[in-house]
Amino acid sequence: MLLEVGRVCIKRFGRDAGDRAVITAVEENGFVRVVTTKRHNERRCNPRHLEFLNQVVDVKSRSAVDNALGIESKEATQTPKA
Repeated sequence: MLLEVGRVCIKRFGRDAGDRAVITAVEENGFVRVVTTKRHNERRCNPRHLEFLNQVVDVKSRSAVDNALGIESKEATQTPKA
């Protein structure tokens, strides 16, 4: 099933066109909620605007979602203090 929570996609249309996205929820009316690399807030999206990939991640793990989107986590970017 392609419309499942955690499925990694690529947005084909809209402001986020070309960016990776992760489905965070499937709504009853056929739309999905996604998180993209540019916008970290959940956005409503038509599934016809998505190109589905063969990767599924656990949406409860923020680090797994960030890794799937290609975003570096804040812990990894911080330098240790001397």
